[in-house]
Amino acid sequence: MDAVAGARAARHAEPGALPAARRRARGSLSMNGVIVVGAGPAGLTAALVLARAGVPVTVMERESELSRQARASTFRPATLDLLDELGVAAQLVERGRVVERVQWRNRSGIVLAEMGMDRLDGLTRHPFRIHADQAWLTPLLLAALNAYPDVDVRFGTHVDGVAEGGTGVRVRVGHTWARARYLIAADGAHSAVRGSLGMTFPRSASPTQALRVFTDSPLDELLPGLAPLTHVRDVEQSCTLLALPGHWRIIFKVPCDAPEPMSAANLAMLLRRALPGTGRPIRVTGADRFGLSRGVLTSYRCGRVLFVGDAAHLTSTVGGLNMNTGIHDAVEAGRVLAAVIGGQAPPTALEAWAWRRRSVQHRVTPRKEARAAGVRERDSAKLAAAMAGLREIAGDPDATRAYLAHASLLDLTPHAARRTVRRS
Repeated sequence: MDAVAGARAARHAEPGALPAARRRARGSLSMNGVIVVGAGPAGLTAALVLARAGVPVTVMERESELSRQARASTFRPATLDLLDELGVAAQLVERGRVVERVQWRNRSGIVLAEMGMDRLDGLTRHPFRIHADQAWLTPLLLAALNAYPDVDVRFGTHVDGVAEGGTGVRVRVGHTWARARYLIAADGAHSAVRGSLGMTFPRSASPTQALRVFTDSPLDELLPGLAPLTHVRDVEQSCTLLALPGHWRIIFKVPCDAPEPMSAANLAMLLRRALPGTGRPIRVTGADRFGLSRGVLTSYRCGRVLFVGDAAHLTSTVGGLNMNTGIHDAVEAGRVLAAVIGGQAPPTALEAWAWRRRSVQHRVTPRKEARAAGVRERDSAKLAAAMAGLREIAGDPDATRAYLAHASLLDLTPHAARRTVRRS
């Protein structure tokens, strides 16, 4: 694949070569600048979009360094296209696992359906997915920010309060206040900015949790023909398998009240039930679990404060939908803010952005490409019908192309801020 080969030809320093906590003081806060709270994928993406447009940016991150926790690990084609515009996609592709096909199979190893991502040729510069932890992206974004003099990244900076006024935003850090023209809140599901402004975040919790098992066993050797993204769909035990460089992640859904779900015995039992055809035990190198919930802010805008990523919405699904749409939020927020600050768009463009991004999230939330109908209810007839539908799609090139474009978020890619509307 030309796109993959071209990306892998680049040579860059490993993310770990960056200092654990980089502080820069070349930039300065100004009433023409923007404060970004949070140095995750969404926050750093927004900062980079603004910096490339010549807008002074200050990033405030409460932790002393970039997060290294294993979190979302799927980058979809639409997201890769956006990251390519920012100059960081090639490095991510080089380090990640290229996913060129998606597969559904049952516990017996029978392939129920399979789709090749090459069907997206012509719709995207990246007709594939990349499996790479989001912690591999943030150092690339931070390194890219180093090229801009009006950027100040402050680690170990906890936002204690936000006051939004008619001409700007004031942010309290300890006993001092910083000022800027606008603020982008990218500080996660427990957003301090959101709390400071008294905004509620309605959400609904799921009765199940995600249980993630890490293994360095070569699953594609133990299960011949296994795709790097495989959904095992069976009423007895389902899971999703994701290949990353050097390891696999196996994701289950378990009841919130399951006793000792991460005990060695329970993990071994789950793996035996889900993947009985491996022939030998799967070596577990780690496991974690996390709650699943959904929620969307009533508005992504509060005056001069814009909310992106987890601070604005939660979508708990396999496949990193929330991270991907958060990056999309950030790209479009940066574009619109740059246009407003530069006089190419009126302030009302911010309200249009907030409405548009929220409507996108409502369209994204129901998307479940795993087509798990029947699994949750242990209804074999419903599951069989869902898999028959997938086989029918996989057998039709045009239907496959439409399905994968939908799953890749290509129909929801942010457009550039309109430059034709000027302030009167």
